[in-house]
Amino acid sequence: MQNGMLQQGDNGGDIETLQQALTKHGFSPGAIDGMYGQGTVAAVIAFQKSEGLLPDGVAGPRTLSALGIVDSNELPSAIPAVSVEIVSQMFPITPIGNIKTNLPSMLSALVTNKVDDKSMVLMALSTVRAEVECFEPISEGQSRFNTSPSGRPFDLYDNRKDLGNQGAPDGAQFKGRGFIQLTGRLNYAKYGPKLTPPVDLIKNPDLAGDPAIAANLLALFLADKELAIKNALLVGNMATARQLVNGGSNGLDRFEDAYKRGAALIPDSLDT
Repeated sequence: MQNGMLQQGDNGGDIETLQQALTKHGFSPGAIDGMYGQGTVAAVIAFQKSEGLLPDGVAGPRTLSALGIVDSNELPSAIPAVSVEIVSQMFPITPIGNIKTNLPSMLSALVTNKVDDKSMVLMALSTVRAEVECFEPISEGQSRFNTSPSGRPFDLYDNRKDLGNQGAPDGAQFKGRGFIQLTGRLNYAKYGPKLTPPVDLIKNPDLAGDPAIAANLLALFLADKELAIKNALLVGNMATARQLVNGGSNGLDRFEDAYKRGAALIPDSLDT
């Protein structure tokens, strides 16, 4: 099979093997005829939904592995095709020096956390464009959304139960930091132990803004939401993909622009 992927329109012995495996697992494609037609597409989608995989009807490494046809479920990495030059075109007003400095640690983090296929690389870079277009980890600034009139900095965050905050000074302690603007005691407590090596972000919240740690936090956060993100991207719902990370639509125009630019510049890889 070419590039570890089978899809509609393919034919031959590999498709017969796929059809036999689908039938064995209880998802009949109809005739075992070696033709990847609508019946096979429907059976693949049903199997993917059953297994919690992206239901796109394409039999890529994860689907083929779940069917027992191949040993590895790793998606082809888009990282070798990502360069400073390409990313600078996705970030048209960002200093190239910032991209040169921070891109390597970001790409390494995506590989480490196994979110380095094309769609997730685009998601990571587009998220950075929306959150911190300067391509540097930053700390959240005060605004009317986080600080009351004449109030303490970030006092409107202090008692946000959805962020896991427990009152002052949690708002300021766990304000947004990094490439993804990690926010709230809940997220600092959740993602610190997942870092390699683990980091106590509750005791040391400023470390969320360290470039290497910030890159890994971005990758970890995206990895947790990978399937939901890919389901949104599958139907072209960029607003939902953005909302899954940001919780809203802030920066959606920059996100969509970066994704569109990158999709045209980075060669296709598998998302199945």
